[in-house]
Amino acid sequence: MADRKPIESWLTDMDGVLIHEGVPIPGSDAFIKKLRESGKPFLVLTNNSIYTPRDLQARLNRMGLEVPVENIWTSALATAKFLDDQRPGGSAYVIGEAGLTTALHDIGYILTDHDPDYVVLGETRTYSFEAMTKAVRLINAGARFICTNPDETGPSTEGPLPATGAVAALITKATGKQPYFAGKPNPLMMRTGLNAIGAHSETSAMIGDRMDTDVLAGIEAGMQTFLVLTGLTRPEQVENFPYRPSKIVESIADLVERV
Repeated sequence: MADRKPIESWLTDMDGVLIHEGVPIPGSDAFIKKLRESGKPFLVLTNNSIYTPRDLQARLNRMGLEVPVENIWTSALATAKFLDDQRPGGSAYVIGEAGLTTALHDIGYILTDHDPDYVVLGETRTYSFEAMTKAVRLINAGARFICTNPDETGPSTEGPLPATGAVAALITKATGKQPYFAGKPNPLMMRTGLNAIGAHSETSAMIGDRMDTDVLAGIEAGMQTFLVLTGLTRPEQVENFPYRPSKIVESIADLVERV
């Protein structure tokens, strides 16, 4: 592998890297503390669009992880940035929670079910048949279909839950229209995040626990990539993919000294 420039900024996934089912992963507190002391630009990313950055800051803070609001980047924020660039001041019918509706309000979007420019699908724990039916009819009537992320399942203490990607597949089957996914592995989420902190891909690194989202997005955005084994991807699964991370480590604790 060609020599890379020193890492001057860090992007890290949240679930499976820093926390697991509401509990901090050993070493995550030391990693965040070292990042803040170093003064290097960094972002904590999540494909989950349910929560606002302020919500996530409060949740992380309760776990002993002090992450400023401006260092949190969600698929909802990436989706809002994309829509603001594509069609400023537009309108959308939204299926999702406060993380997504707040992000769209903040860019000046009108949320409506009357002839919207977009149908925007995000994460929620209360997907309703009525809302999905309305989304199908609006898309058939000409609204463009956008999704915050392609994750088909999400974690819970009881086991996997159907997530945005699974509901998107249902709507696609009913409409014949494929959505545009703004979140990982779309490198758009990484590039807009890097722009938000004034960082450059060639001197940045992405840490994640999933080969198919975190590592792929990092590679496609031109960053160094670190796979941690505290989340979804297991060591024996890495060879199943046609690409590789720059380095595989046991956990975030192994990267504290790299900051």
